[in-house]
Amino acid sequence: MHRYILSFIFLLCFSVFAISQNEHEPQNGGQPAGEQPANMEEQHGDPGVIDHQAHGEASHDAGCGEQAEHEFDPGATAFHHIADQNIYSIGPWSLPLPCFLYAPDHGWSVFSSGKFHADAHGNGHVAIDKYVLVEGMVQRIADPSFPDGEVEVAHHPYFQKVKKEDGSEKEAAFICYESKLYPAEDRSTADGGLFGGGITSFYDFSLTKNVTSMIFIFALLSWMFLSIAKAYKTRDGMAPKGVQGFIEPIFLFIQDEVAKPFLGHKWEQYLPFLMALFFFILGLNLFGQIPFLGGSNVSGNLAVTMVLAIITFLVVNLSGNKNYWEHILWMPGVPAWVKVILTPVELLGVFIKPMTLMLRLFANITAGHMVMVIFVSLIFVFSNNGLNVGAGYGTAVGSTLLTLFMMTIELLVAFIQAFVFTILTASYIGAATEEAHH
Repeated sequence: MHRYILSFIFLLCFSVFAISQNEHEPQNGGQPAGEQPANMEEQHGDPGVIDHQAHGEASHDAGCGEQAEHEFDPGATAFHHIADQNIYSIGPWSLPLPCFLYAPDHGWSVFSSGKFHADAHGNGHVAIDKYVLVEGMVQRIADPSFPDGEVEVAHHPYFQKVKKEDGSEKEAAFICYESKLYPAEDRSTADGGLFGGGITSFYDFSLTKNVTSMIFIFALLSWMFLSIAKAYKTRDGMAPKGVQGFIEPIFLFIQDEVAKPFLGHKWEQYLPFLMALFFFILGLNLFGQIPFLGGSNVSGNLAVTMVLAIITFLVVNLSGNKNYWEHILWMPGVPAWVKVILTPVELLGVFIKPMTLMLRLFANITAGHMVMVIFVSLIFVFSNNGLNVGAGYGTAVGSTLLTLFMMTIELLVAFIQAFVFTILTASYIGAATEEAHH
């Protein structure tokens, strides 16, 4: 049983590291280095600072004022609810999480996200060492004129269009302090700009909502499997009961229908890895389905699915025997001119397989979470944000039924996606370790 626990630890550690460098660009994300506000003519004095005492027209009124009214956006709301935040929200309550932040020009800052004094929307009204909380995610004000230490800022951020280096525009957060708006940057991401991120003025190594969920699931699975192992020792020869009776059929199904058929006589060698993958993904999927417990979207996070796919990629290719590599690089018996075409295709297949694992799990789990949030958002759309109460109540009935139906579908998807990831991994390992047939 210790092999299963070690496998869980291995998956957890790599996932935590990757999620700290999450590739997702925030929905109203910060302003990466090099981007400038679109309304540059409104600025004067310090670069990046908009002075609303001198230019009241640039704000909603003098002294920053209230945020402008915007139409309700179901898509943006869905992205906000599945985002990986620095606070853990359960209903109206926000549980603070530890923040480990590093800025090259300041050094390390370690504190609780509770010091931001966030409201129900995850917006803090206290800045700490230039760090602010915008919709549950830590951002930083890189402007040198903004003070260090703890200072009180406006209770809500402002969102304005900024110009990116390529000339396009995006919406970025601005923080109001002493009647001036300061642009806030999102954390650095190791995506090379592929997903809209890049290197900014700080790095976030905090325990986010998804990381906290992974640690909780790891602890729960460890306790469960250690309890089951103890039950097998103390109840040897007796019928399983309790959680042992629930897990045993699932365990035997993966063992007899996945590991043995695909791996042959080597099935015992890879069974701990396959079981760790299956139960880790299943645990995260099911935990994300529990209503009012934060709605964690761990397996719908591209960084997590990428780590799982990379681990599978390493296990498959490091286990590959001579026959496996020979059929990829040489393909005996195939004419030389055909090898020129097939060899690049086979090499691409080595990398495409883990990519499909990564994207399939990410897309299916994320889509389910977003659809349920959008169904609920229909209530606010048809009620015109509460102005039409009758339409709101009428829509609520249909939205509730659709959401319950989607929750049922997502419960099946949670098991199916864990099974699909595991069986494809087993098939890839089986193909890599298969002996040559003459």
